[in-house]
Amino acid sequence: NTFTVNFKIYVFVFCHFLFELHVTIVAPDEMEPIQRVKPKDSRTLIVVFNPKARATQYVIRIQNSDGFFREDTVSSSPAEIESLTPYTEYSLSILAENSAGPSQPSSSVTGKTVLPPPQLSSSSPSNDSIIVSWAPVTHAVQYSLSISKLGSNSSIHNTSNTNMTISGLDAGSLYVIQVFAWDTEGRKGEGSLHINQITRKENNHVAGLSVSWNIDQVVHGPIMYHVMSDQNLTCNSTSSSCTLPAVGCGEVHTIQVTASNEAGPGHPSSPEVFITFPCPPQSLAVVESTEGNCTVRWETVPHADSYTAFIKKNDGSEGTCNTTSNNCTFHCQCGYTYVMFVLAFNEAGGSPEGQPLYYTTLPCCPENVSVSSVSTDTLEIMWTASQGADVYETRAADTSEVILCNDTAPVCALSDLSCDREYTVVVTPCNEFSGCNRACRAHTKAPCMPTNLMLNPKNSSCISVSWTGNNRAANYTVTAGGDDGIHSCTTSGTTCDITDLPCGSTYQVSVTATSAAGQSLPSYTDSLETEPCCPMNLTVDQVTQAMTNVSWSHAKGAHSFITSLTSPRGHARCHTQDSHCLMGCITCGTNYTVTMEAVSHSGHKSSCTYQGFSSSACCPSGVRLYRMASNSLRVFWRSGSSHSSVAELVGIINNYTCTASPGENSCDIGNIQCGDVYHVVVAPLTAEGSKVLFCPQRFYSGRTAEPSLIYRGKRSVD
Repeated sequence: NTFTVNFKIYVFVFCHFLFELHVTIVAPDEMEPIQRVKPKDSRTLIVVFNPKARATQYVIRIQNSDGFFREDTVSSSPAEIESLTPYTEYSLSILAENSAGPSQPSSSVTGKTVLPPPQLSSSSPSNDSIIVSWAPVTHAVQYSLSISKLGSNSSIHNTSNTNMTISGLDAGSLYVIQVFAWDTEGRKGEGSLHINQITRKENNHVAGLSVSWNIDQVVHGPIMYHVMSDQNLTCNSTSSSCTLPAVGCGEVHTIQVTASNEAGPGHPSSPEVFITFPCPPQSLAVVESTEGNCTVRWETVPHADSYTAFIKKNDGSEGTCNTTSNNCTFHCQCGYTYVMFVLAFNEAGGSPEGQPLYYTTLPCCPENVSVSSVSTDTLEIMWTASQGADVYETRAADTSEVILCNDTAPVCALSDLSCDREYTVVVTPCNEFSGCNRACRAHTKAPCMPTNLMLNPKNSSCISVSWTGNNRAANYTVTAGGDDGIHSCTTSGTTCDITDLPCGSTYQVSVTATSAAGQSLPSYTDSLETEPCCPMNLTVDQVTQAMTNVSWSHAKGAHSFITSLTSPRGHARCHTQDSHCLMGCITCGTNYTVTMEAVSHSGHKSSCTYQGFSSSACCPSGVRLYRMASNSLRVFWRSGSSHSSVAELVGIINNYTCTASPGENSCDIGNIQCGDVYHVVVAPLTAEGSKVLFCPQRFYSGRTAEPSLIYRGKRSVD
């Protein structure tokens, strides 16, 4: 008798398949090599690459022959690799990442930074010349100098020396200068900072005041004209004009002309008032009025009708502002140097150029500031280098302590901190001209790492995870990573349930805290093993009347199996690592409950219950043969079974069969061939009408034909 137990839970299998389809994430394919590497300046390379599908970020590996190695995480192409060494060759490769892991890195390409900027100094030895000098730049073979006058185009001068004199310039004019170095490969290095230099203004000629008048044609003879100013300036002329010497700015002259001949002087002319050109404005000052706007102010000068402010930025751009007041507002950007001078105007002309004002705005606040925990007591702060900053002051402060870090690089590590403290982290950019920008916004420290992780199974597919938070206000994310993907749950408390875990799986469980300040380090991990799966199919085959063979299908996560057949009349049990086992001591005609415990490597157990098994009906005992009249034979047996029975006589010449109804214990066979040898089997019939196969045989030899002879026979050993 064969009994098969098949569990086909189609809905579970289908849903499980969909779940796996939903959570399976594949790592990105191997990256192609970086397409192009070009220098941005002496310490920065720009990297261009082809993005990959399924990638959420990219890691660029940078190394050189001196043992330098670094990995930069970027989000897109092109990307900038900063804080490198000038004029150095680097090997760069790239790999893509997502939550499933990283791709294989690409093959390497090389890139080289350019020469650093020269450090300039300048002076003006004369009215028409400027001398520029700089320290030698290592590996430089040539230098190019760019010079431009405010409001004019620039000119380029090349040299292999480390100084240059530029002649033919305008006296008292502002010039903007920049120098580049060239390497042996013909690559242009990073340009120096723009410097400003004004040529000298030594006036050998003093302005004069030209006075002219109409001559009276009626007067004859030689006439001398005498011109006099109330400022004690005089000049004489025999013509109709004369120049009063040494006129200064902002002067008011009352002028009269007197004609003289041999008869003496005539009456002076009517007085004429003349105002000279205004003096240059003094005491220039700049105020940053609003964000992005600056106001330059100066003292008003007498006799000025209007003013023009000239403003030059150190990136080469320039502008002017016309006004009748003593101030002018212009757009100014953080981190730049501005050169300004102001001219005053009236009807007589413009004032001489006054002393220029150099003003450097505050350096820009760093952008893309990230505060991340690299350990439980250390913060790494990174940012994008800001315009105009020479050095950065990074400060982490709370109510009881201040930790400082000063560096020229856009990265800083602050150690010996306490997690979840109210640290205010501020990156302050500074330069030597304008000081430090104290208006940059603050950032906060990441929360503490969760501790004391505990796992408490609720049922076969649900685990309760608890921990110690150590934070005042944070959300927590529990992740369980296994071969079927990531399972997670989120809470603001300190316990969380992860559900829908499949049987027979192992996971690494950790907890991460997240707050407005950022994300903590993950907690230490703990291993989770779900209960092993039960075999989907189990089959019970009866081998003999007292022994069965039980077999089953594969069960994920199960290492061994304890199988039991249980009934009120007794039970059988076996423990094995195989997928089958033989079980003895089976009682015939008995209904058994079939159960199994699937056991994992670590001892986790799953209880599995299957459809019951019924052992075959008991074989009859006390089989007797009675010879009857007319060569017939009666087969008799003892049986308490309610099944029908069949008796079979298998001889050398003939075979005979008779059947008894339920409750009967004999049947008759007629026309028996005498002298033959028979094997006799009496077996009960199953409900389906098949014969129980393992009932014992009896041996019978029909050598006589005497009536009423009882032959008990003997059990065959065949």
